[in-house]
Amino acid sequence: MSDGGITVLDGTHLLAIDLSLPESDFPITGAQVLELAESRASSALFGLSLPENLKSSALKRLNLDDEVSFRYDPLVVSILDGNTLRLFLEDEDDFAMLAENLFTDLDTDDKGKISKSEIQNALVHMGVEMGIPPFSEFPLLNDILKKHGAEGKGELGQAQFAELLQPILQELADALTENHVVVIQNVKIINGSKLRKLLVDEKQLNDVIEKIWQEKHCGNDGQRSTELIRGYLEKNGKELGLPPSEANEAVVLLYDAVFADVDSKKSAVELEKDEFGGFVKEILQNFSEQLEANPVFHDLDN
Repeated sequence: MSDGGITVLDGTHLLAIDLSLPESDFPITGAQVLELAESRASSALFGLSLPENLKSSALKRLNLDDEVSFRYDPLVVSILDGNTLRLFLEDEDDFAMLAENLFTDLDTDDKGKISKSEIQNALVHMGVEMGIPPFSEFPLLNDILKKHGAEGKGELGQAQFAELLQPILQELADALTENHVVVIQNVKIINGSKLRKLLVDEKQLNDVIEKIWQEKHCGNDGQRSTELIRGYLEKNGKELGLPPSEANEAVVLLYDAVFADVDSKKSAVELEKDEFGGFVKEILQNFSEQLEANPVFHDLDN
């Protein structure tokens, strides 16, 4: 996927890895096998190294592959390959608007002039979302700025700023075409996998049901079952594998959709404990199905 969006690494990329060992006249050591596995996994993951927790999990549970761990906690990455920058550069109106907005943001004193060195801040301001890699991940950016004279104390008007920005972005796009940059986003994907683990763990599931049942008999006896269960899940759902209720509007819609589907008759009557437990399980299963079909992306920076 190009840098116009994000790519989810959930283990499917690992399924196509060649699992055969190279031909050798000598025995292959365990260390060599691990090195080979890490190298091939990195190639399949756009040059990223496997996270340490996945490597540790793989070594402890050799009967499972990392694809399982990735599905449990996928990575979200942006692959910067220059395509987004080209979209701006190929459309004169889009580029003019981009340059104008950047100049306005950087001209904090409203003088109509900014320092040449502000070009670097313009790139930082554009960020990964607009196809600009972090300077720490792509040191060549500094060389590109220096080559085009985007440093020093000279001042630029808006037109001069746009004239200087354009070739810098063009050269950066060309450089990214040759050497993609992969940036891991600080985004959590809630896809129901943790919730599904809970549903097959009878002891853990019963513990959750018991906690909700106890709340029902601790000052909340007058609440409808659905209100009680929803309130508990909104407060404690993160521990169970549900997205935080305050994350975004999509989560509110998710809760509304799940509780709209529950049996209204069950919520209106006084349920025995076994029936109540089955009702909780039904709701959690509904959440699991909804999240599997439509995962929620939670930006951890916000």
